[in-house]
Amino acid sequence: MQVGPWQILIIAIVVLVLFGRGKISNLMGEVGKGITAFKKGVSDGAQEIEKAAEPTRDVTPTDKDKV
Repeated sequence: MQVGPWQILIIAIVVLVLFGRGKISNLMGEVGKGITAFKKGVSDGAQEIEKAAEPTRDVTPTDKDKV
């Protein structure tokens, strides 16, 4: 069974009637906030991976450091 454009339009109208414009608007706002938070998390994770991949400096004490 394939869903055509008319069926999608009818479903959208029924959802709008059942929930009202205000609830749908709030729901879409929350979805937008969730997408933004997800993108920020992915970006932060990528930055942490890049930071971890940077070469580290050896800070092990050597004989000449001992007093």
